[in-house]
Amino acid sequence: MTPTTILIIIIIYFGLLILISNIVSKKSSDNDTFFKANKNSKWYLVAFGMIGTALSGVTFISVPGEVGNPDLQFKYFQFVLGNAIGFLIIAKVLLPLYYRMNLTSIYSYIEQRLGVVSYKTAATIFLISRTIGSAFRLYLVVIVLQRYVFDSFHVPFALTVLISLGLIFAYTYRGGLKTIIITDSLQTFFLVSSVFLTIIFICQSLDFSFFQAFEAVKESNYSKIFFFEDYLKGNYFWKQILGGIFVTIAMVGLDQDLMQKNLSCKNIGEAQKNMFTFTGIFVVINIFFLSVGALLYMFAEKNGIQVPMVDGVARTDFLFPEIALKSLGIVPAVVFLLGLTAATFATTDSALTALTTSFCVDFLGMDKQQENSNPEASGEIPNSNENKTLLKNKLVRTRHFVHLGFSFLMFLVIIIFNAVNDASVVKMIFKIASYTYGPLLGLYAFGLFMKSKTVHDKLVPLICLISPAICFFISKYAATLFGDYILDNELIIVNGLITFVGLLCISKPATENTRY
Repeated sequence: MTPTTILIIIIIYFGLLILISNIVSKKSSDNDTFFKANKNSKWYLVAFGMIGTALSGVTFISVPGEVGNPDLQFKYFQFVLGNAIGFLIIAKVLLPLYYRMNLTSIYSYIEQRLGVVSYKTAATIFLISRTIGSAFRLYLVVIVLQRYVFDSFHVPFALTVLISLGLIFAYTYRGGLKTIIITDSLQTFFLVSSVFLTIIFICQSLDFSFFQAFEAVKESNYSKIFFFEDYLKGNYFWKQILGGIFVTIAMVGLDQDLMQKNLSCKNIGEAQKNMFTFTGIFVVINIFFLSVGALLYMFAEKNGIQVPMVDGVARTDFLFPEIALKSLGIVPAVVFLLGLTAATFATTDSALTALTTSFCVDFLGMDKQQENSNPEASGEIPNSNENKTLLKNKLVRTRHFVHLGFSFLMFLVIIIFNAVNDASVVKMIFKIASYTYGPLLGLYAFGLFMKSKTVHDKLVPLICLISPAICFFISKYAATLFGDYILDNELIIVNGLITFVGLLCISKPATENTRY
């Protein structure tokens, strides 16, 4: 497939997304539409669209690529099982809390439970964590587009990033969440279809039937799932399960991005139905992603294809695009490109909307401004529809500037990553998440389980800084401290526990109005 053909497909793809955005936001593009989709989303659309948001380009490229490592193989599925348990905990514990309090931003719970400073700290942690995580995910795809498309047109990497974010901004800035519920469902369709079609195309190339492919993967050196042999290693079963549970609770249940979609359902019953359905699909689709990885390595071995080298380093992230775009033919190449684009942009558009929502609600207080905009409620002046309309338009304009600002911030972060990145994208994302989401885990755990206590609010930011610093020290010297023990995804548990203990140290008796 030529770079020109790929570029045309991308243009058509984003043209379709922008068209959908214009249709969805034609009736309304106010803040209630942007933040909550008018609280009228269909649960099945949310469930299906969340697949694309949760998987991202990381799952699409890096997970199949890592299957070739003898120490990893299908190890990731252990983590997925932990994810599934985490999703169920979210559905039964956190979602009822959020719906009972009728939250727009989930961090408003911290304000009412622990105080304003704690609230701002939690929201800041989210803004930092989600900006970094989403920038890494988008970076993963942009470097692929740069290598296989834009380098041929001598387009600088920075311009490729700018174009990508500009297109996302174009179809999200008006309708926000309401648009994303629809576009993410479409993008998830492309993502899921590409996985199944890729398996079919590779099986055809290897002369496998479906059952032969299943047996080949099962008998290969790539398909070991459970690792019980050495608890010191990062692939140990219980480390992956526990890491999967707590990473999910922190990165999904305590993350404005995915929770914002759940909170757009009509009621708690539909939100939980959405989460249960999503969990089942999520587990199944990850099995197929790992199977794609095994089949890719079989195909590469049969056809003498090597893992691509970048700056003298083997990049397993590039194996899938290398084979799909150069060795399987035009149709598989189109399918891969659509799947990759859908996987990453479904994550980035959702994150950009959540970042804008959190900043507008948690720092600019837009929800409170709208609630207090009725002059009759304050008893100051007679009700004025004109004043309310002026305020509404002003808040929408402010939201547009915030949305643009986060787009530019993500651009800067990706440029920095491109200059310094020297590690596996998957490991880097979860390592960063362990440091940044751990304090959120501790804050919510304290709020939920220590009903009789609150905290000295102004000291909370200090605790949330000390905890990641201690975790960095523990991670760096783990082998020396614990006898060759390797900390993996379970680091987030340690981080959350340290934060929890720190909050206990600055706690005080709770008043009646802070017990939720």
